[in-house]
Amino acid sequence: MTPTFSIRRLVEQALHSGLLTPEIEQGINAELTRLGYLPIGDSEALELLMYEMDEGRIRLVPGLGAYGEPLQQTVIG
Repeated sequence: MTPTFSIRRLVEQALHSGLLTPEIEQGINAELTRLGYLPIGDSEALELLMYEMDEGRIRLVPGLGAYGEPLQQTVIG
C-alpha cells in the first residue's frame, strides 16, 4: 500500500491557521476510515495537533448540529 500524506496535510492546515475546523476534522476522520489504520508519521502529526490544542494554540471551531443548525453555547451567568 502506498503511503499517503493526507492526514499530515490536514494537520498542517490546522497548525498554520490556528483552527481545527469541522472540514479538517472530517477529512482526518475520513482518511482514518479509508486507511483502516494509523500510520506512524500520521500518529506523530495528530499527537502534535492534540498537544497544540492542549496548549491553547489551536482553537476548535464548532460545527453544525444534527439538522444543520449552529450549535448553541450554554451561557452560565
